Amino acid sequence: MSRKILHADCDCFYAAVEMRDNPALRDIPLAIGGSAEGRGVISTCNYPARAYGIHSAMPTARALRLCPHLTLLPGDFDRYREASRQLLAIFHELTPLVEPLSLDEAFLDVTDVTRFSGSATWMARWLKEECSKRVGITVSVGAAPAKFLAKIASDWEKPDGLTVITPSQVDDFVRELPVTKLHGVGPATAKRLQTLEIVSCADLQRIPLERLLQEFGKFGRRLFELARGIDDRPVRIERERKSVSVETTFATDLPDLANCHTQLSPLCERLEARLARHGHPPIAGIFVKVRFDDFSLTTLDSRGGLPTLDTFTTLMEQAWARRQRPVRLLGVGVRLVADDARRQLSLPL
Repeated sequence: MSRKILHADCDCFYAAVEMRDNPALRDIPLAIGGSAEGRGVISTCNYPARAYGIHSAMPTARALRLCPHLTLLPGDFDRYREASRQLLAIFHELTPLVEPLSLDEAFLDVTDVTRFSGSATWMARWLKEECSKRVGITVSVGAAPAKFLAKIASDWEKPDGLTVITPSQVDDFVRELPVTKLHGVGPATAKRLQTLEIVSCADLQRIPLERLLQEFGKFGRRLFELARGIDDRPVRIERERKSVSVETTFATDLPDLANCHTQLSPLCERLEARLARHGHPPIAGIFVKVRFDDFSLTTLDSRGGLPTLDTFTTLMEQAWARRQRPVRLLGVGVRLVADDARRQLSLPL
């Protein structure tokens, strides 16, 4: 039997909570983010703001240049978390198989749900209506036989959209799909695909599996499957945490390596506190992240390294040496041992 997967994605979630609580904000350009003076970035914005070209992750200073009358709010994450909790409660009324991806989106496996005559379309409509009525938030929902297709579908008719891809529609839908829409295809992979004259999934379907494995390694098999609408990933009730990290964007660029050294110790202390809150999970390695004043980003990993000030210092020096420019952002983190590996380590000999 074909699976029925829903992907629910709130529309401009943080801004939606603010507009719900203050209707005067609904029709004016609104963004949630850090201040321009503090080198902040936009977390999200409403659709009137998007009409000016503003989007998430954009520097606040640039957003204000695009729209000088933009209303900028710092964000109230206690309220956002409470709204998210209410939404998840509604999701769980429909099915226990809910995989939250963030505060504002989740996968739901409704394959075995018998309510609404088992119709995923009716379930999606019910979700949208209940979220709007009870929480005051509009949700776009995609329904499909696979997770990656459901996620694509939820974005198809935003805002307040509902798109259903039935099993019989999968082949035609996927053939026309740009490869940039496939799960796991980022800018670098998209560029490599373009050099092979692969733009759509129809193009990708013409490439033999052996060639894809040669060009992309293990990910070649994933491309082969996704181009045919195959995605067997289950909806996971508990998501596996793969890393723990902290970072700081500085109000003023750190001009040199010596200034980076002074900022590293507080970052390490914050990381240690965060690891303690997570119960000191097993660590597979460490990494540092450095964003320079020209917005270029470099990340450097050390497999098996321990999260000490000395080891992070060595990594940071190596990462900074790649550009040797003033630093805008500095971050430190750890990679965690995978759940499967933890289970194998705990098996008795």
